[in-house]
Amino acid sequence: MDIATTDLSARGPGRPRAFEIDEALDKAIIVFSERGYHGTSIADLRQGMGVAAGSLYKAFKDKKAIFLAAFDRYKQVRNAVLDDELRLGANGRDKVFRMLRVYAEASLGEAGRRGCLVVGTAVELAAFDEEAAERVHRSMSRTEEQLRALLAEGQEDGSISASLDPHATARLLLSLIYGLRVLGKTGPTPAQAYSVVDGAMALLD
Repeated sequence: MDIATTDLSARGPGRPRAFEIDEALDKAIIVFSERGYHGTSIADLRQGMGVAAGSLYKAFKDKKAIFLAAFDRYKQVRNAVLDDELRLGANGRDKVFRMLRVYAEASLGEAGRRGCLVVGTAVELAAFDEEAAERVHRSMSRTEEQLRALLAEGQEDGSISASLDPHATARLLLSLIYGLRVLGKTGPTPAQAYSVVDGAMALLD
């Protein structure tokens, strides 16, 4: 998502200054992930995004609009990271391993303690906000379908047991990777996070 910035040379008196939207949304993601939707105020967003109030309200109608744009930006960035990693996979099994490792690594350190915006939105908003629920559903469905396709690929190339049900196993792995993101809030060690991946891979034999 990239909204064009205002041409500052044409800015008249009193008009708000422009800002780079993706950079600002990346900062909003941090604020929402750390504080949650309801715990985040417009003042928090102005400070965290480094954007003047006039510019913020010119680009977004309200806090919810900022949140939805931040969610979409979060998924855009995370999907790109995952897709780049999957392109390096040698076969279906290796791609599943790489996908699980991406989520394990995201559960570590500061990023892990900050948490996953998809998980946070599912817990805090999805039950009563239709737009938030739709985004969570779309995100999790995409992840589950990726896992199912990779499992099927592994069965076709012989790297994953043919006896597995790819649909049920994809749902199991989906639960595992989002569980890793929840555990990330507790500060797991790399060894703890990667042991979950190793345990999951053993199920594919």
